[in-house]
Amino acid sequence: MFGRAVLETGFQMPWAYHVLGVAFFIRTGIVLVVKLPEIIQGGMGVAVSNWELARSVSSAGQLGVVSSTGIDSVFARRLQDGDPGRHMRMALDHFPIPEVADRILKKYFLEGGRSEGQPYKVNPMGSIDPSKEWEELIVVANFAEVFLAKLGHAREVGINLLEKIQLPTLPSLYGAVLAGVDYVLMGAGIPRAIPGVLDKFSKGMDAQLKLDVKGAAASDNFFSQFNPSRFFSEHLPELKRPRFLGIITSHVLAQTLATKADGHVDGYVVEGPTAGGHNAPPRGAMALDERGEPIYGPRDEPDMAKIRDIGRPFWMAGSYGNPDGLVRAKELGAAGIQVGTAFAFCNESGMVADVKSKIIGSCRRGISRVFTDSRASPTGFPFKVFGLENTMSEDEDYKGRRRVCDLGYLRHLFKKEDGSVGYRCPAEPVDAYLRKGGDAADIEGRKCLCNGLMATIGLGQKRKDGDEKPIVTVGDSVLETIKAIAADRDSYSAADVIRYLRSKLTGEGAASKEAHVSAEA
Repeated sequence: MFGRAVLETGFQMPWAYHVLGVAFFIRTGIVLVVKLPEIIQGGMGVAVSNWELARSVSSAGQLGVVSSTGIDSVFARRLQDGDPGRHMRMALDHFPIPEVADRILKKYFLEGGRSEGQPYKVNPMGSIDPSKEWEELIVVANFAEVFLAKLGHAREVGINLLEKIQLPTLPSLYGAVLAGVDYVLMGAGIPRAIPGVLDKFSKGMDAQLKLDVKGAAASDNFFSQFNPSRFFSEHLPELKRPRFLGIITSHVLAQTLATKADGHVDGYVVEGPTAGGHNAPPRGAMALDERGEPIYGPRDEPDMAKIRDIGRPFWMAGSYGNPDGLVRAKELGAAGIQVGTAFAFCNESGMVADVKSKIIGSCRRGISRVFTDSRASPTGFPFKVFGLENTMSEDEDYKGRRRVCDLGYLRHLFKKEDGSVGYRCPAEPVDAYLRKGGDAADIEGRKCLCNGLMATIGLGQKRKDGDEKPIVTVGDSVLETIKAIAADRDSYSAADVIRYLRSKLTGEGAASKEAHVSAEA
């Protein structure tokens, strides 16, 4: 693993180039050769990119990636549902601090699962001064997801985080590193501090992260902190430092990370605005087309020559998730592609089967309603949604939901009059948001992605006035992708996706029925 080899040679800032998916790191005659994945499976939250999907992709020789977003709630709710298959308890059995694992098991596990209609227990929310209980749950949940994704094979596994969700970042990274994660991917912002955090955690050192606090003065210092010695009072383990890939939308961000990051950035995922999930806003003033979608122009196109000149491996994402896209990416000098949408609806993903089936069926009939919503996400970033009945993409369902904020991952931090930090979300109850000094202009159209995405994987909260409904995010190319992979069937596997994506390189058919049967067997 070149991350370890780089550390062992004392080589922190390599000059690198890559050809045909092989990276060469050179210094004073030492050559480190690393086979890079052609396909990175996108880290789709909340737990659509779960451990089962990541394990399947990695086992097939590509890079499987789990999503860290909201994984503490996912982990706790799996335990409350009785932990079918005993996977969460298996991960707890392997957590290196048994007393921490025992505390979490006693608090959340319900033998046989919840009774019909019983709500999930609400987890503690993060804060600038978090409780030990919250920290422990974050560390264990991320450890478990990576541990399970790596189980039963010797391939590499990654984890995806969002820069916009800062409070759980440090304990999330520590839990993943503790489980031996090989790659950390991060976007939705400029994650300059993360490479340095990984350096510190690999050596058992404390780390801190400067927080984005609205209204804070330049002289203010608001940080989150994580101290590994709170978990390991003695004999702090030395851990492998995973590689770090920044998810970027422009050569400007690539150069910023290359020159100003605290620690070494190992590569990039270059993501265009046609990708699913959160998209970077257009550069300059926001302008909308006749459908109400953000307008992207030439300024939003990355300068690939400048990205190549940085000399680090990169992968292309956003409408590259097809056989031609993989070939085109390699012609641009990329190691390969990152693909989310195609994997989101495969058998192994965490999305509930009913939603998968409806979307696959809709796309096979040539019906697809994908909308880049500039208002939906509380982050302020455009968020791409698939129009589907009885989901939060529909106005009637959105307006019929009582505003509740009980997960809080997308809350904004702000400086209060007394100098302390407060928390508010444009999708929370209106009176509460305005009482905290929020701008009324920020409220209209905001949707609770936290609860909606939890419902998308079958872990939605039960409420007296109506259970939480899902929200589905996809890339613009979902129609063509599903029709190509699932033209004559109702479901498909992760192996089918990989075979389809590589079909022009291998000369094989996209995903024949015979190949599908073989993969399933």
